[in-house]
Amino acid sequence: MIDTRKIYHGDCIEILKQLPDESVDCCVTSPPYYGLRDYGVDGQIGLEETPEEYIKKLTEVFHEVKRVLKNDGTLWVNIGDTYNTSSYHKDEKSNGHGKQGTNRGVFENVVERPMAKNCKPKDLIGIPWMLAFSLRADGWYLRQDIIWHKPNPMPEPVKDRCTKSHEYIFLLSKSSQYHFDYEKIQEDAICKDDRRADMGRLEYDGKRANGTDDKAQQSFVKIVDKRNKRDVWNINVQPTKEAHFATFPERLIEPCILAGCREDGIVLDPFFGSGTTGRVAERLNRRWIGIELNPKYIDIAKKRTNNVQTQLLI
Repeated sequence: MIDTRKIYHGDCIEILKQLPDESVDCCVTSPPYYGLRDYGVDGQIGLEETPEEYIKKLTEVFHEVKRVLKNDGTLWVNIGDTYNTSSYHKDEKSNGHGKQGTNRGVFENVVERPMAKNCKPKDLIGIPWMLAFSLRADGWYLRQDIIWHKPNPMPEPVKDRCTKSHEYIFLLSKSSQYHFDYEKIQEDAICKDDRRADMGRLEYDGKRANGTDDKAQQSFVKIVDKRNKRDVWNINVQPTKEAHFATFPERLIEPCILAGCREDGIVLDPFFGSGTTGRVAERLNRRWIGIELNPKYIDIAKKRTNNVQTQLLI
């Protein structure tokens, strides 16, 4: 047995190594982003000299996550991209409380870093897909890229590109067959076409429909009021009253936990930050484990994971 509903303080790789094999059901997390903020703690991830070193470090973390996941477990990773510039400057309106990792955004200093050598100045580095491909090469099944669309993105003072209003969530699995409760996250059907059941799941005389036989096809059409959840999630950035900065929105994490973890299962977040993963897991009657390097975030996370009432937001 492992202790749950607990925040472990320390380096995530070292703490993960202490957890037993196949002991957690699901991992939902948002690592610190590359080269944006210095949190002032030794061993932090995100200040590596090159994107390649950053990706290598994260791959090592998730290699340990894969070991502690059950064979039918899933990993949900929210990750943002970075432009190839030599420095980042404080926004006067934000007082430096910018964002690095969706679950963070305070206690940090703006950093200057060297330009990535394999990218031109101003290039979008492509950090999310670098990570996705690295994890796939390390044995993970790369199952889906989910787009988190932010209707209320942070304004950007740019005149040569559009304002960025999305981030990625990658769904990865340890095995080809894994726990994914699609019914728990189905959406309301909103039009006539949506109200058809998924033809691929219905059988006729023991055979799958191939879409070529109109009569057979009509035999399996089943009118339903729900549809499978789409892969673009429109969710506002959510402020946190305890720290006055944007965190993982609870609505963003909720479908990951509902689909990826059975009730009373264990959800892991190795970059616990302000504790939103634990807070949502608690609401949904799942146990949780958090790992966090920065003690200042742990103080916030403890407050946010206490006295949580069970309820659904989606």
